[in-house]
Amino acid sequence: MKVLVLMGGMSAEREISLSTGDAVARGLADAGYAVDTYDLDPGAGRDILDLINSPVLKSAGVVFIALHGGEGEDGRIQALLELLGKPYTGSGVRSSAVCMDKAISKTIFDKHDISTPAWTHLMDDVTDIETVKRAVSSVGGLPVVVKPVDQGSTIGISIVRRMCDLESAIALARQYSPGLVLEEYIEGKELSVPVIEDQVYPVIEIKPREGFYDYERKYTRGMTLYDCPADIDEGVYRMIQAASIKAYRVLGCENFARVDLRLSPDNEPYFLEVNTVPGMTETSLVPMGAEAMGISFPQLVDRITLYALKKAGISPQRTGG
Repeated sequence: MKVLVLMGGMSAEREISLSTGDAVARGLADAGYAVDTYDLDPGAGRDILDLINSPVLKSAGVVFIALHGGEGEDGRIQALLELLGKPYTGSGVRSSAVCMDKAISKTIFDKHDISTPAWTHLMDDVTDIETVKRAVSSVGGLPVVVKPVDQGSTIGISIVRRMCDLESAIALARQYSPGLVLEEYIEGKELSVPVIEDQVYPVIEIKPREGFYDYERKYTRGMTLYDCPADIDEGVYRMIQAASIKAYRVLGCENFARVDLRLSPDNEPYFLEVNTVPGMTETSLVPMGAEAMGISFPQLVDRITLYALKKAGISPQRTGG
């Protein structure tokens, strides 16, 4: 059974996708699979058409999607692979698209009574700063989180504590997406919960040494500390795990995902989003949660791959081309 690890892409998360892809490829090889990799890089002539005609895709028994952001996480690659009849890891087309759009996923959270910070969606035609300021007031005022509606890895996100910084935060977010989400800032703990095959993994607390958990602190070793499992009240811990499974399910996720949330000082969880193609690098949270349960990285990527194969009705073979 040959596995094709699809990585790279042209989103703002390209570099971390390459790191994820390299780690996954090594893990799969250690698990006994024959592995090919493909860097989807239109700038180098490796675009979607080239992928469709690529011998490595044609020979692959299953595709491990390691593309973060853009077409790799919003349902487009998933739709293409379904049209080609290729099994793939992660969630399906609809769930991928829903989770990538923060406004849609938060609407679903609200409908299903999953607590999420007060929020509003600013469409791309909203440019007047006074209108934006009124939107800030509608979610509780400052501090407020400004984020692109469809990016991951905390790219383009700002925590605005002074009104004079609002315009620059809006401009930064719109470098990555015309649509924005303004979100109530929740003081407290930053938490994340991996979910794999409908099983909830340990709750992880994220502790940046300074500032907030932005792209640099997320992917630079030593800039953030982690507690896995998180040191929080047992009853609250179990409540968070149960709500994380619910969030995963109502958004239609499958195979594996990561649920991100904040825990307020009065122990109220506020769910932010669900990531359907979470990072799988040496500093990533899903492998950290799996390790806490005694699951090695090769075992983890094997488990994820087996799910994709079983869903397609294929009996896995870990060796051979």
